[in-house]
Amino acid sequence: MNENIVKRNELLAKTVIKGLESRNMTGYYAATKEEALKKALELIPKGSSVSMGGAMSVHEIGLSDALKTEEYNFIDRDAYEDKRAAMLAAYDADFFLSSCNALTSDGILVNIDGNANRVSAIAQGPKKVLFVVSLNKVCPDLDSAMKRARNVAAPVNVQRFGLKTPCASTGTCMDCKSPDTICCQFLITRFSRHKDRIHVILVGEDLGF
Repeated sequence: MNENIVKRNELLAKTVIKGLESRNMTGYYAATKEEALKKALELIPKGSSVSMGGAMSVHEIGLSDALKTEEYNFIDRDAYEDKRAAMLAAYDADFFLSSCNALTSDGILVNIDGNANRVSAIAQGPKKVLFVVSLNKVCPDLDSAMKRARNVAAPVNVQRFGLKTPCASTGTCMDCKSPDTICCQFLITRFSRHKDRIHVILVGEDLGF
């Protein structure tokens, strides 16, 4: 990676981490996917129960695979015949893993959800929430973060799931009320009331959508 981009990422990460700290959340910077995986495993003690939503970034750094061992109690939603049972189990987990659709430079997390299992677990339930977020998702303010979530992340995700929404064909949000819409619930996390609950690993390589 170009040394100027590396330096820019380091500086941006410092700004975001400062913003997170002001909101009672903890941030870390990992320049690479490998460093992000190492930091995540340092934060999750062996023996922990761990659940997650459909976070591509978590998969891309290899974290979900690393947790599927006897050393952890990984609640693998794909392995459950009863998906609702898996989603409910997440609320009592030691750790919930997620990414976010957008993040402001001063530490506000933005997430959109269809079923709300992900955003509800982020808001309440699991003892700790660990985000893996690449710096390409950082936006200058809340308005631009909302626009990114709706016009970048949402269209890509509906295409990934093969859903029939206007944004699947236009590539941009049409503010639809389609039965397939995934823009049902919006969660803006601007402060964590519980210190040490929310942790965010910022990654210098592009991940997710």
